Amino acid sequence: MTTDAFRALYEHLRDGARRGPGDRRGALCHLTPERVVAAAAEVRSGRTVSLAAPVETRPGPDNPEPADHRMTGPTAGDIGAGGLHFAVDRFAMNVHGDADSHLDALCHVLFDGELYNGVPASSVTPDGAGSLSLDVVRDGIVGRGVLLDIPRLRGVPWLEPGDHVTAADLTAAEAVQGVRTGPGDLLFVRVGHRRRRRELGAWNAAQARAGLHPTAMRFLAERKVAVLGSDGNNDTAPSSVADIAFPVHVLAIHAMGLHLMDYLQFEELAPACADAGRWSFFCVVAPLRLPAATGSPVNPIAVL
Repeated sequence: MTTDAFRALYEHLRDGARRGPGDRRGALCHLTPERVVAAAAEVRSGRTVSLAAPVETRPGPDNPEPADHRMTGPTAGDIGAGGLHFAVDRFAMNVHGDADSHLDALCHVLFDGELYNGVPASSVTPDGAGSLSLDVVRDGIVGRGVLLDIPRLRGVPWLEPGDHVTAADLTAAEAVQGVRTGPGDLLFVRVGHRRRRRELGAWNAAQARAGLHPTAMRFLAERKVAVLGSDGNNDTAPSSVADIAFPVHVLAIHAMGLHLMDYLQFEELAPACADAGRWSFFCVVAPLRLPAATGSPVNPIAVL
């Protein structure tokens, strides 16, 4: 995709998503209370499924800075001693890595000196984000989730790194799966990243991974999707735009105001949906309350 074509697409999506200078919620405006109530009707069996992968604490080719989990208690003297003691621990992580499931806040992408909706990039300081931070979703994201399984559509176990999901793929997956993405939905796109990683081993996903083609964002804009999540990074690597490494992130977060979830896992959800014969579900996303953060580890829960 040429830089000029990308810029034209960016401007088209940005102009179509304008909601006034004071908007700080972005595409979450599509997720109205009425749509949350309607989404509750998706609960039929009561089965719950996590859409997050286990947090990893060992380094790998796609995870050079793994999460740090340390036990700080009990002490050696506490173990086996009488009385009351507690097991306690401490946790730290690189939120925006290429292995752990996480949510990107609207302040995550700086492009042309601005954040989403013209907010100055200078609002992000060493002390945190002063606007569009994780605080926007402090009350969680709850609504109708839709899973579109692109490897299932193509008859393969996963998409190979570098492959693109197109708008035509999304439309075809809807037709095959008998589901339609609508306003306020939380759209989840499976590329099979987690299955490939599990069966073939980890690789440097920063250099090569399957994801959405930038033009697929037209589909999300037309359907008024509220949130986008994938079992990869959402962006393909290498990038299809020569001078922009993460075009989908720029279009989704910066132009459209879409919160993204990267590196989820759908290897339990996909067969559960297939068994149930439906690909929509009630979904609850509850990020940590980190008021000035650019993102959070996340464990979305699908309720079928």
